[in-house]
Amino acid sequence: MAMKLRLARGGSKKRPFYRIVAADSRMPRDGRYVEKLGTYNPLLAKDDENRVRMDMDRVNYWLGEGAQPSDRVSRFLEAAGVLEKKERANLKKGEPGKAAKDRAEEKEAKKAAAAEAAAEADAAPADESAE
Repeated sequence: MAMKLRLARGGSKKRPFYRIVAADSRMPRDGRYVEKLGTYNPLLAKDDENRVRMDMDRVNYWLGEGAQPSDRVSRFLEAAGVLEKKERANLKKGEPGKAAKDRAEEKEAKKAAAAEAAAEADAAPADESAE
């Protein structure tokens, strides 16, 4: 039986509330689970201590038994200091779009043209005063 530590959604529409559970990986997201390990309430402030609550003894037990945490649960465990931080690839998500790249190129071109014009303006009066 391949065990996973993952979130099971509860709460009403537009009011999410999650249980952190140890479940068989073949079970549905909100289906049967073996044990409830904690809760996650995303509606609370990020610095609120009740946002993520976990029974760390049981979490460590399941990790010791070979349970694999989901991505979100592994982030909670990294924040708690149970797991080492993983290097995650943010492939193209942080890269600006085509329009933003075009605007940046135009801005650089205008800046270069302005700098060139300012350099010519500084050089021209110096030549006139020398004559």
